Amino acid sequence: MLVNQKDLNFLLYQVFNANELTELPHYQEHDQTTFDEVIKTAHRIAEDYFAPHNRKADEREPQFNGETVSTIPEVKEAYKHYADAGLLNARQEYQDGGMQLPALVHAAYSGLFASANPSTAGYTFLTSAAANVIHAFGSEEQKSRFLPGMWDGRFAGTMALTEPDVGSSLGDLATKATKQSDGTYKLKGQKMFISGGDQDITENIVHLVLARAEGAPQGVKGISLFIAPKFLINENGELGERNDVQLAGLLHKMGYRGTTSTVLNFGEQGKCTGYLIGEEGKGLSYMFKMMNEARIGVGLGAAMIGYRGYLESLEYAKNRPQGRHPSTKSNDSKPINIIEHADVKRMLLAQKSYVEGSLALCLFASRLVDEQEAANNEDSALLLDLLTPVVKSFPSSYGLKANELAIQVLGGSGYIREYPVEQCYRDNRLNPIHEGTHGIQSLDLLGRKLWMKGGKGLQLLLTRVNKTLKNCQTHDALKPLVDSYRNKLDIFSKTTMQLGQSLQAGKVDETLANSALYLDMMGKMVVAWLWLEMANKAQEVFEESASEDDKNFLTGKLQACKYFIEWELGEVHSQSTLLTELNSTCADMEEAWF
Repeated sequence: MLVNQKDLNFLLYQVFNANELTELPHYQEHDQTTFDEVIKTAHRIAEDYFAPHNRKADEREPQFNGETVSTIPEVKEAYKHYADAGLLNARQEYQDGGMQLPALVHAAYSGLFASANPSTAGYTFLTSAAANVIHAFGSEEQKSRFLPGMWDGRFAGTMALTEPDVGSSLGDLATKATKQSDGTYKLKGQKMFISGGDQDITENIVHLVLARAEGAPQGVKGISLFIAPKFLINENGELGERNDVQLAGLLHKMGYRGTTSTVLNFGEQGKCTGYLIGEEGKGLSYMFKMMNEARIGVGLGAAMIGYRGYLESLEYAKNRPQGRHPSTKSNDSKPINIIEHADVKRMLLAQKSYVEGSLALCLFASRLVDEQEAANNEDSALLLDLLTPVVKSFPSSYGLKANELAIQVLGGSGYIREYPVEQCYRDNRLNPIHEGTHGIQSLDLLGRKLWMKGGKGLQLLLTRVNKTLKNCQTHDALKPLVDSYRNKLDIFSKTTMQLGQSLQAGKVDETLANSALYLDMMGKMVVAWLWLEMANKAQEVFEESASEDDKNFLTGKLQACKYFIEWELGEVHSQSTLLTELNSTCADMEEAWF
């Protein structure tokens, strides 16, 4: 099972009201039937063509013989089915051959592929994201030259940012671009950790490359964005000569082994042709469209890999007899299935709260994308900007924790490769690093995004939170949880205010030293709010139902909400103390003391 379909439908149509999107002119041709059909098709492709080779792609990594890269044939077949179904450009407008789907629905079906086979899904995700950048900022000629092949599956796409000596500090990148008389550029430099940088799945690869044009200033304002295809494309749309983009080697990862991770040399022979996207010096702002999309995608992938591990461990626990209740004294009694043990229930409940909460968080972010793009809602855009570090980081941290607990539920079986949960853990371990580490996201949140437009983003969030708290008061079962949440919300708000005052007082290094702690705190507050929203909606929808399945679903949501608020949210107290005291224990540690 890739996901609990009842849970996915509940989130789409009850919590986030996907049907309301069809009232917007951009999506008025759709209804729930078309949404369900797209998700059904995606589910079938994910189960039939992605999931079956997940383990095989992990065991038989791509190979490089010095000239070409080879992947297992199932990856190419899966990519083709994905492309043939129109999923690479499903969010594009009808006039561009797309389905004009909401981001919310796109996220729902994308999560299925991340659950089924994250490494093969990585190729499709990168291609769609790269095509979106070209579509948004490229010239008409660039769009006509590259997008048809990317959208129909003949071309793949990548994002080439990182360099051997330059990770997240992109302002220091060394790749150079020299303008030519015909308006093109010659690129020279090396990029590494480039996912999908070479493969045998598509006939061409379109690299989006950050580089500094000759004479441009140092720092981020000197960075431009270029298209550098593996093969140049002639005016008639056919592949031309090989561009000077050379694979220096493959990197061997702990997880995501089916996705090539590459070191690429651009301009090794001085002949790498690059096409400038937009204007010089604006490359990072263009690339941030792909990066922010990728950050939400990383969060979604982490949530769904965690979800897959949760479902695997849940099924195992239901069918694995071992041990007896502590109160049982007779050795002749029948062993119970391990799901009856309290500590196993704890581990399963923790997983449920992490992964279902993370999925809700990612779908909420996608709903904000729709409100921003289709309804031109500036408030939604500001709230999305504020929450993007949380959307990337919380699932990456807690989806991984869920996978760790899944291994523990299986015991010794969880640690061996004959069961899938160890691969889930290895695959998910990359997501806390992907698209900016937890620490980098936290600096962005506490150092910048919280204070944009006078802190309006946080006020917009609190408005939504308080609306949920008010709605929850109508249900007796939720009142104690609301009271507990309000207490933590007060602590969170006072902590935020005090940190803002410290920044204004010039204590920048001291305040940001513990920013990672703040990001974790905010993530817990946001996900706990979403759990209250889910619990409230579940009460409204299923409380009067006579169906045992509905009642179990409702009670499960209530119990997971209770777990998260009572077991996880309590850390806010200690986190607040460390933050508001500007605790310097970590920052004061000196190199020699290690």
